Amino acid sequence: MDRAALADFLRRRRDALRPEDVGLPEGARRRAPGLRREEVAALAVMSTDYYTRLEQQRGPQPSEQMLASLARALRLSSDERDYLFQVAGQNPPAPMSAATHVAPALLRVLDRLSDTPALILSNLGETLVQNRMAEALFGDKSGYTGLARSETYRWFTDPSERLRYPENDRDRQSRAQVANLRAAYGSMGPHSPAGDLVRALQKASTEFAALWERHEVAKRFEDHKTLVHPELGPIEVDCQVLFTEDQSQALLVLTAAPNTEDHEKLRLLGVVGHHRFAET
Repeated sequence: MDRAALADFLRRRRDALRPEDVGLPEGARRRAPGLRREEVAALAVMSTDYYTRLEQQRGPQPSEQMLASLARALRLSSDERDYLFQVAGQNPPAPMSAATHVAPALLRVLDRLSDTPALILSNLGETLVQNRMAEALFGDKSGYTGLARSETYRWFTDPSERLRYPENDRDRQSRAQVANLRAAYGSMGPHSPAGDLVRALQKASTEFAALWERHEVAKRFEDHKTLVHPELGPIEVDCQVLFTEDQSQALLVLTAAPNTEDHEKLRLLGVVGHHRFAET
């Protein structure tokens, strides 16, 4: 671990960012350019004291998970992310796992979306980051680990995952989940996280195994769908998708037609957030 190089790199990358680059309000007049330490710490979901010690060359060696959070918070490119890992004394992520490093270009778009649900997914259906509106609509997805990080895995192994879709749309959603995974499997190969996911699902779900045999392939999402919120009920939304150049990540933006009941429900969702409506 090169403490001096790590500290200098963190400071310089923090100084290079402005609040609007990461979706934060500029707020009161700043004495120095760049983000404050507490802002980077909040974005990386760590304590300000821990981050400060890293910049002061006196912190413990960050874990791989912590470094990945810092790379996301500082909007690092893939090369910058690898350098961060190296000076921290960790091996950079392998190419297969590096797909979970959120593309900075998608993050810049997400940072500017505060009034409508938006989230970034990997090609394995992992929620990499979601805004406050998406958390209110879908729930917080950051706590899942292992195979359960994949929406596809949860869809076929956890019945509660299907409650956000109307019963008459669940068969279509099942086929879409499998078709998206088939596309990822084709690009990543059998000896990859996609292959591991397929093999696990073939053992866990007869429904998945049957759909997998159809060899349906698709890298897309339904343009118009109905989602069921536990408090607000059905909400009809339009789904717009922006892919990275290599198709490994997708930004989903959900909107409702203006002057409709669905638009009003999304507006209410933004006001109340993920607190229970009954308690409000």
